[in-house]
Amino acid sequence: MVTRRVLLRTGGAVAAAGGLGLVGPPRAEAEAAPPPRLLPSFGRPTRLDVADVSALDGYDQLLLTTLQGVVNRREPRLYFSYDTGDTDLRWLAGTGASTTTHEHALDLVARYRREVRGAVLIDPDVPDSVNVATTLAGLTGAVAATAEQAYRHGLGTVTDLRGRFDPDDVSATYRWQLDHLFPRCAHTLVAGLPPTRTVPAAGVRWREVAREASRVRDGSNRRTRTLDLSPELNDGGTGDAVYLRFQDSFGDDGWGASVGSVALYADGTRIARFTPGTEAEQPYLFDGLNSSVGGDANRFSDGGGYFVYRFTVPGGTERLTAEVDLWNQYLVTATTTAPTRVEPFPHFRDYAVASRAMVLWLPPAGETGDLLDDALGRLAPTTPYTGWFPNDVAGEWGGVDRASRHGVQVVATDFYMNATVHAGVPARVSSRVRTRPGARLRNRVYVTFTVGEGDNTQYCQRRMRDIWDDPARGTVPVNWTVSPLLADLGPALLAHYQRTATANDLLICGPSGAGYTYPASWPEEHLSAYTELTGRYLRRTGMDLVYAYNPRNAAGDGWIPFDERVVTSYARDTPLRGIIQSWETGDLQTRAGGIPVIGNFYPQGKGPEFRDALLAHIEDRDPARPLFIAAAINAWTWTPSDIAAVAALLDDPFEVVRGDAFFELLNRAQGHG
Repeated sequence: MVTRRVLLRTGGAVAAAGGLGLVGPPRAEAEAAPPPRLLPSFGRPTRLDVADVSALDGYDQLLLTTLQGVVNRREPRLYFSYDTGDTDLRWLAGTGASTTTHEHALDLVARYRREVRGAVLIDPDVPDSVNVATTLAGLTGAVAATAEQAYRHGLGTVTDLRGRFDPDDVSATYRWQLDHLFPRCAHTLVAGLPPTRTVPAAGVRWREVAREASRVRDGSNRRTRTLDLSPELNDGGTGDAVYLRFQDSFGDDGWGASVGSVALYADGTRIARFTPGTEAEQPYLFDGLNSSVGGDANRFSDGGGYFVYRFTVPGGTERLTAEVDLWNQYLVTATTTAPTRVEPFPHFRDYAVASRAMVLWLPPAGETGDLLDDALGRLAPTTPYTGWFPNDVAGEWGGVDRASRHGVQVVATDFYMNATVHAGVPARVSSRVRTRPGARLRNRVYVTFTVGEGDNTQYCQRRMRDIWDDPARGTVPVNWTVSPLLADLGPALLAHYQRTATANDLLICGPSGAGYTYPASWPEEHLSAYTELTGRYLRRTGMDLVYAYNPRNAAGDGWIPFDERVVTSYARDTPLRGIIQSWETGDLQTRAGGIPVIGNFYPQGKGPEFRDALLAHIEDRDPARPLFIAAAINAWTWTPSDIAAVAALLDDPFEVVRGDAFFELLNRAQGHG
């Protein structure tokens, strides 16, 4: 059963990129030269077959997204809804394409089977074969599938990866791909995508074992706790193992459970003991994808993340206990039912396949880090590394730094859906910088709120759209970080935010320009290539402020401030009027290279707690001089309503202003206005 409807067209047209079959600009602008693109588009969608894939497992989603990549490379015709909400459908309404909705998504395989050469068969015993299969799908015009899927859908075998790779040697798998496939790939981008994901199982009942009820963020509650898991021995679960899950007991301020060691005892006999991050931990770490290993050999997870250990229990055990070195805001729960299943990670593979990109997933440390260096070293400067990195926060720091050292910027896209469609949607992206009349400089505390994560294109597509639609948006001046590369990857998304912004909303560039990077790590000879690229996209998208990162310091407890070399490069090549640097403590203020740089201040908590942190921060201020605070807002836990609630608590001497007014006042206070 299908239903048809025609969507209203919105906006103008984006310009063409050579050889990719894009629709040109409107007739009145036909003579205008198209702006050069960093990231490819595959044409303007005019008719889309649409299906909901949210109820399908990762194997079927993998099949469909690689099919989408092959089909949409010629012309965007497939669009999928991945979530149980309406985010994908909200953006669909702005594509300007007529749509045909299909009740059964897998019917589209038969509909488009003649456009694919067959299937690249993944090896279920080698998770990373999913990435190799995706690379081969792009090179051969095939889909990635299991043998059973290929048989069911009548797809011939193009390449069979079963038995080809050692499941215990990830480096060898990607070394083979780098040596044999990379020379055949397009080198406009490389994609870092997890081969698998964990999906919650239905009907799992968790028992609360321990909880920290106070907000503890300094490790002051650290001690070894004895956790009684004996109730799990007779709870009627579905397996012979106990699963121990660690979470954040609050989830809104980034100081979740931290574990330094674990020992398990069955009737008083120790049957397991390990320290996180070591080989001894690996047999017990059931799900660690949403956690990180810290510098103190501890595993931690904040916000909505978690990690799970699995312990096999000897038959006949009557008493089961765990001794855990545990601290901060922990929530510990247990079950005997396997809480998750592992299946292929399907997202963004349409764009990787359509782009003929190499797909990999290499932790940026140890042997795999060396291999990642090899891959990055083969790319030209400013080639985008799309997707993301393993190992959560530690992977982010290590991965972005390695990429920066090779002159490669990161574009976070691992959960960016339907990229092959959104990259071709025509939309009028404004290049006009929106300014407001300047405020009068007084001896007040000027605060500007900046919502982070804007470099993350899937955040711009999903979470930002949700909080942007909060009715409280616009009641308080707020800076919203977005990626200027949306001009390539999602022009209609960027145009929507520009068009619907209120006078209190200011779009500014997310870390750290045209792609997330650490500028100080760039080689001297390539830094200007990045700042020139950033300048081009800032002028194209009408942004003149940036929220930026730099590498962590040697101690790992802070950031390296921008130096003269970096800021001078920004000043020479971009229209920036100011830089907010990730700093957290708010005690950085420089003017290297002629651009004011201020470190952000990142208080914990919301409402009165946030207000109290600001009050403590200004205790020693000179009331005869203005003071400036660039306050950071957590994009994943805050909403415009939360920001408005804090602003309502900030009476004299505070004044909340937009980022443009903030830097105008800061310049004047420094004698440069």
